[in-house]
Amino acid sequence: MTPSTGWALVGAQFGLLAALIILPAGDLWSRGVLSAVAGGILVMMGVVVAALAGMRLGPNLTPLPIPKAEGELITGGFYRHVRHPIYTGVLLAAAGVAVFQASLAHIIGFVLLWLVLTVKALGEERMLSEKHEGYTEYAARTGRFFPRLTRS
Repeated sequence: MTPSTGWALVGAQFGLLAALIILPAGDLWSRGVLSAVAGGILVMMGVVVAALAGMRLGPNLTPLPIPKAEGELITGGFYRHVRHPIYTGVLLAAAGVAVFQASLAHIIGFVLLWLVLTVKALGEERMLSEKHEGYTEYAARTGRFFPRLTRS
């Protein structure tokens, strides 16, 4: 992945997040207390997961989906269960917004965000497997965005 491709994917990710925030609410389901609480819990969980995962990466954290040349493979904390927990947090928060906003546009935005994050993750995983000898085994036993229900 080139830096320009990385920046394009980051731009798409943030553009979709902005769209999820500014799109008007819909009426696919009742936007009452239940959707507000469920959406709020998902958003808070997502922010916490993303923040803690980012802190765990420490100096390995980069805005691009391109591993740092001097970076090390982190497999502890959230990374023990999920290869991309920052993306997990983003997806949880985006799902919370979609639950609260109850529109088809929000559901489509969420799906598009998932696709962008998947493309980012696939490129990053290719580079990580080239850089770190144990990455392929780590990936085989660890879920991409959510923990595996069974071990490989």
